[in-house]
Amino acid sequence: MKCLIVFGLIVALFGALVGYGYVVFTDLTKPLPKPEFKDDTYWGPGDAKDFVPDEKIYEFTLQVPQSEIDDLRKELNRTLRLTEPLDGIAFEYGFNTYALEQFVEYWRDNYLTKWDERQELFNSFKQYKTEIQGLNIHYIHEKASEEAQETKHVYPLLLLHGWPGSVREFFDFIPMLTKHSNITDYAFEVVAPSLVGYGWSDAATRPGFNAAQMATVMRNLMLRLGHKKFFIQGGDWGSIIGSNLATLYPENVIGYHSNMCVLHSPLAILKGIYGSFYPEKYLPSRFFVDHHFPVWDKWLELLQESGYFHIQATKPDTIGAALTSSPVALASYILEKFQTCTNPGLQQDFGAIVTVFGLETVLDNLMVYYLTNSATTAARFYLENVSKEYRDLQLDRVQSPVPMGCARFRFDLPSVTDWQLRDKFPNLTHSMYFQQGSHFAALEMPAMLFNDFTAFVAKIGLHGEKRK
Repeated sequence: MKCLIVFGLIVALFGALVGYGYVVFTDLTKPLPKPEFKDDTYWGPGDAKDFVPDEKIYEFTLQVPQSEIDDLRKELNRTLRLTEPLDGIAFEYGFNTYALEQFVEYWRDNYLTKWDERQELFNSFKQYKTEIQGLNIHYIHEKASEEAQETKHVYPLLLLHGWPGSVREFFDFIPMLTKHSNITDYAFEVVAPSLVGYGWSDAATRPGFNAAQMATVMRNLMLRLGHKKFFIQGGDWGSIIGSNLATLYPENVIGYHSNMCVLHSPLAILKGIYGSFYPEKYLPSRFFVDHHFPVWDKWLELLQESGYFHIQATKPDTIGAALTSSPVALASYILEKFQTCTNPGLQQDFGAIVTVFGLETVLDNLMVYYLTNSATTAARFYLENVSKEYRDLQLDRVQSPVPMGCARFRFDLPSVTDWQLRDKFPNLTHSMYFQQGSHFAALEMPAMLFNDFTAFVAKIGLHGEKRK
């Protein structure tokens, strides 16, 4: 009799645990409603009550004083006090100091001597500034060519960069989007802003400016320019910001295309673990397994390569002080990310950056951070996005009805599968795998990214009036 009672208690306890586990699982994995979100928070200097909005749009031209270039050359001419790499080590311990010496020498003796030419390249794009929520926002604004407007379907496009990138990533990509010569039926009116705290855009003056706030500023910029509905394309932070914008303001987004398709909801994590045991069941081909699995190996890779993330998400001002005080330190820190984001076969190659991106291109991007002194303010964005305020929004669990397109490049950060992505974007319209390419797709292979983005646009089936 006692055995039956004990057995009954065990069964009851087991049933209670299973029931409780089911309730917890259901609560953690169900979609959440879209949160209420204030779309006019003031982020500028001083008190909001003293703020007088300025909705004018001002032309922007990059004009760096020669004295500033001369000062940089003097800084780069100082004797470098670098530690030699260990025997037999290339880039395994970070950016190789022999390579760094060569970069610094080229930066000083070659690149800076032709700064007028590099500055002319920056100014070859139409650029502007306007004030949004108390912040002066810098952006490139390139309209479709007249011939393209006459013959193609033209749509507004918000193009978003990340860290340690800048609008310089898009210099080869933008002409493909705006010119008549592209082979698609589409052209785009491109708006490519410097993110808040990056490049020539102001930084927020108080804590709390996270990806949702950034999405709001970017959306308000598009509204300022008269675009009530627009496409979004982004990678790195641009992908996160684009996802947040499509979630909080779906009424303004025609479609959202990402080349870094990540999702960190509890359900996505559980599906990733489960899928690692049966990967081919959830992928269009066995050739794409390495993009996602084994999940444990992918997490280990992220851990090994995310030291910068932990620093910037905890003490951004500490690393920022070092980077803004020394152009050599800034170069080492940023160049190491570009070295890593070539591909595994080139990561230990001394010519990898030149081969994949081009030396002038990477130095152009480095100059954006140096000239604007934005290393600290850009790094702070990481801390804001691990804050409790942002985590409590749980936007990865809020579904968006916006059509979504995903491009997965082979050597980028691990992306999620369509099976996971549809929990967030049930209207997943386009999904593509590439067996090459890495993190900076617009910089490394703009033509491939262009083809994928326009294929996504075509699948949405929009054929509005052609502009005259």
